[in-house]
Amino acid sequence: MEQVAARRPLVHCITNYVTVGDVANMVLACGGSPIMADDPAEVEEITAICDGLALNTGTLNARTIPSMLAAGRTANRLGRPVVLDPVGAGASRLRTETVRQLLEQVRFTVIRGNSSEMRVVAQQQPAGASRGVDAGAGDATSEQNLDQVVRGAKELAGRTGAVVAVTGAIDVVAGPQRAYIIRNGHPMMERITGTGCMLTGVVAAWCAANPQDPLRAAAAAVCAMGLCGQLAWEQAQREGGGVGLMRIHLADWMGKLTSAKLEEGRQVELG
Repeated sequence: MEQVAARRPLVHCITNYVTVGDVANMVLACGGSPIMADDPAEVEEITAICDGLALNTGTLNARTIPSMLAAGRTANRLGRPVVLDPVGAGASRLRTETVRQLLEQVRFTVIRGNSSEMRVVAQQQPAGASRGVDAGAGDATSEQNLDQVVRGAKELAGRTGAVVAVTGAIDVVAGPQRAYIIRNGHPMMERITGTGCMLTGVVAAWCAANPQDPLRAAAAAVCAMGLCGQLAWEQAQREGGGVGLMRIHLADWMGKLTSAKLEEGRQVELG
């Protein structure tokens, strides 16, 4: 967290238009600086001046796909961290094939998605088997299948060379040998559009500020976002509000979160 505040990393986000404003605000709140550019004529130049790159497949079109590939290759060439958010992978052939094309052509530092999306990334689930952009109930991480999810995340990390973050009710952030199991968060975060997209921006910022240790950076970012969700819901309830007020407080808490508060509130174990 101190590294993010000190370096204020510039993060290029090619994200979806449903959540682009929320992603930008959350990157700012966590201590980074966002820039959004998805036109093929400028993505390589923009990526070249940035400290990190986040690619989100939430609203694909004929322009953004080549832009993502070009930006990813540029970031690889310059040694910048790249985070993939395979939103809706498995929901359509376009999304699934685009994610696989990105994985073939770009080296990712972190791949972050819900349990259904990550099953598609791992090629354990075919296109058309997903429930839109949300995780299917049968794929959700639980205490009963947690060991299996951890093993799968470690295996996928070893195969892709990326940190693998499977987020949901229980979050798993894994490298080939080590995994963090994170129980921060609140169920009402699912009622706010784009919390996963916002998290991807935070992960990209924290990895850009800590490129030497992307596993711990990604785990800390996931933990911080979950803790902010808990605090935001508690505050919204005290003020008589619901998810609308929670959404506002989510960015507020990210902006005022301290290392001491994160250390006090984290619910993390090694797996």
